[in-house]
Amino acid sequence: MGKRIITTGITEEDEKVESYLRPRTLDEYMGQEKLKEMLSVYIKAAKMRHDPLDHVLLYGPPGLGKTTLAGVIANEMNSKLKITSGPAIEKPGDLASVLNGLEQGDVLFVDEIHRLPRQVEEVLYPAMEDYAIDILIGKGPSARSIRLDLPKFTLIGATTRAGLLTAPLRDRFGITHRMEYYTQEELKRILMRSARVFDCELSEDGAEELARRSRGTPRLANRLLKRVRDFAQIKYDGRITTEVANHALDLLNVDRLGLDVEDRRILECVITKFDGGPVGLETLGAALGEDIGTLEDVYEPYLIQNGLLQRTPRGRVATRRAFEHMGYAIPVNLQEEH
Repeated sequence: MGKRIITTGITEEDEKVESYLRPRTLDEYMGQEKLKEMLSVYIKAAKMRHDPLDHVLLYGPPGLGKTTLAGVIANEMNSKLKITSGPAIEKPGDLASVLNGLEQGDVLFVDEIHRLPRQVEEVLYPAMEDYAIDILIGKGPSARSIRLDLPKFTLIGATTRAGLLTAPLRDRFGITHRMEYYTQEELKRILMRSARVFDCELSEDGAEELARRSRGTPRLANRLLKRVRDFAQIKYDGRITTEVANHALDLLNVDRLGLDVEDRRILECVITKFDGGPVGLETLGAALGEDIGTLEDVYEPYLIQNGLLQRTPRGRVATRRAFEHMGYAIPVNLQEEH
């Protein structure tokens, strides 16, 4: 099985908690069925040829299991996994150090790969294509470049903003896939497995309620399970039922659609300050005091997927469903919508 080597980006405490929940094989990994099917073929073919797996780019909203899947791929390839992130690699020398520490067949996972500095990215090109890097020695007229050969490795890049990747970098990935939100049934199965790991009793209806409010995201589902487990142990008999889940999640300000305080604040702002929109993203970010990248990557996808917000050429618009969910009178121009 693959051995995980953490270089940066994840605290030791977080890693201990997550390691209990993370699946180690494709069979254990729940959801993303199409991606799993394709990866199974690619991995078997690479192992038959005794080659490293082609470089993989995973993109999509946060919390959908990109880091977990990188660990699964490393395990399936019987390889070591090294983890770093785009912001942690500030200069070419940092990347050279990471790459030089790789061994034959290793898997290098780079989270937030879209945040790699341009000069670092250019060093990565030959590493991905030719398994070599060019190092500049000396300065001025006497400077010379030497090529350092690298062991064959697999790069797995993860990003929430695929549109910010440069075309030369994106084109060097042989496998590119968008991670999708999980269905309630998939989240329910994940929660039941996590409950067994946590050694807590979770009823079927309790799991359904947690899955319904988890925004299609396994990371959030597991986080909510841990908090609800606390309520069940202290306020109830330890068993998580629909009643327990509803009580705890209401106290945690997670509503029946899975919206939290920040989600509702966004909808409230669009509805009350901008008459339901349209409002530009920068204007909305300024009104909320929120980074527009966070709005676009973290909050908007789920609001749009659930029909609460729309992107239009003129800006963001609150839908009829948003007005209904937030308890506001539906404007005349939306009353005809079904």
